[in-house]
Amino acid sequence: MNAIADRSLSWRLEPSAAHRNGGTGHPLVIIVDDDASVCEALSELMLSAGFEAVSFSSTQALLQTNVLENPGCLILDVRMPGSSGLDLQHHLTSRGNPKPIIFLTAHGDIPMTVQAMKAGAVDFLTKPVRDQTLLDAVGTAIALDAARRIEAARVKCYLERLRTLTPREREVLYEVARGRLNKQIAYDLGISEVTVKLHRGNLMRKMEVASIGELIRAWEALPVTEKEANAA
Repeated sequence: MNAIADRSLSWRLEPSAAHRNGGTGHPLVIIVDDDASVCEALSELMLSAGFEAVSFSSTQALLQTNVLENPGCLILDVRMPGSSGLDLQHHLTSRGNPKPIIFLTAHGDIPMTVQAMKAGAVDFLTKPVRDQTLLDAVGTAIALDAARRIEAARVKCYLERLRTLTPREREVLYEVARGRLNKQIAYDLGISEVTVKLHRGNLMRKMEVASIGELIRAWEALPVTEKEANAA
């Protein structure tokens, strides 16, 4: 990293040092480009639009911090010394961190664009890019990240509630999710229909749902591994 990039990175991080210690909860635009002037220009643009921003000259420098834990998105150059932007995208995806990414490059081509978009990129833009086009993409990416975080929190909540169910209540939940009637569930499990209704009422209370429709939506939101565990 050259002296200009060092000064730029330090200036961006100092006001928001909490980013390095687990995040502040505010959306953060993370810029990774080996051109210090590009980092500076993009950071200024983001700040002028009301976004917090931090810049890095390489993916390696980024991965040495905790800023990826913040809500927000990434603006990545594709071709950089060492690990490329596409490499970083693959790295994050393989570790279950589908952070919204906007690629911004002067060296893109159609195969590269297709690869990035298939892997989940929000947009693939070519330098020079209109300010508003980039800001629109950032707005879309931040909204996507917020929606994903809300969904992740919802699923986590369902999982915590699921773990309060007894083994029998989990069996009944699985059968209800399959669309089985109370009398069918009673026959399959070798219990009375009244007992099935009792278990169903208890599990709905523990899952904090008011209707079968809500219960099914909660079930559908669960990871496949949890559903398979119930099926077993």
